[in-house]
Amino acid sequence: MEHIEILTTNTQIAELAELLAAETVIAVDLEADSMHNYQEKVCLIQVSTTERTVLIDPLAATDLSPLRPVLADPAIRKIFHAADYDLRSLKRDFDIEINGLFDTMICAQLLGEPRLGLADLLRKYFGVELDKRFQKADWSQRPLPAEMVRYAAADTSHLHRLVDILEPRLKELKRQSWADEEFLLMEKVCFAPAAGPICLRLKGAGNLERRELGILEALMQWREKEGCRRNSPVYKVLGNKSLLALAQRAPESAQGLRGIDDLSSRQIERYGQALLQAVREGLEVPEPELPRFERQPRRVKDPAAEARLKTLKSWRQKKADSLSLDPGVLINNALLEAVSRNNPRAIKDFAEIDGLKNWQRKELGQNLLDALGNL
Repeated sequence: MEHIEILTTNTQIAELAELLAAETVIAVDLEADSMHNYQEKVCLIQVSTTERTVLIDPLAATDLSPLRPVLADPAIRKIFHAADYDLRSLKRDFDIEINGLFDTMICAQLLGEPRLGLADLLRKYFGVELDKRFQKADWSQRPLPAEMVRYAAADTSHLHRLVDILEPRLKELKRQSWADEEFLLMEKVCFAPAAGPICLRLKGAGNLERRELGILEALMQWREKEGCRRNSPVYKVLGNKSLLALAQRAPESAQGLRGIDDLSSRQIERYGQALLQAVREGLEVPEPELPRFERQPRRVKDPAAEARLKTLKSWRQKKADSLSLDPGVLINNALLEAVSRNNPRAIKDFAEIDGLKNWQRKELGQNLLDALGNL
């Protein structure tokens, strides 16, 4: 691969934006440092036209605003692979929105590709091998090693050719409209910090009593502060399994810390007093102020709806097989459950089912009605 230019000044960014404004299609990717620093951030942005690949260093060039109009222009196609995280990160860090999206992973899903990773697709179609070592690399380090620069550039430099292979197949199978709708929905994602106690977002916390949640919240708040102090991802401070066990056991002494899941002797020595203090704080939270999960009312068991769901799952498997698609890509379980509960009797009834896409209504609506009608 030829020399890859890395843009490090605001003047270079402005010049690039002017050049990109004349393009009809560009490929974009980014690299972040979520596994190496407390506050994750975008550390590199890769941009490829059909002729050239450049890398943008947002840690050096701090004004990316000239790129906003280009990336928001729907007349310029933006090729990403697995765009969800990238779109959220661009919005969060730079207030950049993407219009004109083409996501090659969504495309691969709708074509029934058995492996969806970019490395898998590049290997399959071009014999290109991406070094997976760099997927978890520290992209905030400077200067970037030459091999990491080459890896980053390869993420976008092949995307134009990949589209040239995948898009004609979409059209041949008459699934272009499916993809177009999925792309538009993906464009609407954004970064929104979650509100409320952070303990409610931890997997497994739903099994705890409210007092245990209060302890867990105090422990997690301590872990956030410690991660920030060390500039380290919080999972490297203390794992979630240890936090859950601490919240349930509520130890009162250093001896009580021993035997906690995944809590090492070194961690006890380093953090023991801070953990015990957090436990005490959680125990002292007044009862009305303890975190609470907003429980959804338990749905009344409906044998008829369950029978319909079983029929719909059987229909889905056969339909997905006939289209060479993953059943969950065709229509996921949550939507099938909604259909079984609503029991639509006409196409117009599908409008009442939230989350059902237009292409699914058009392509699957009558099939769903036929399957339900046979009960």
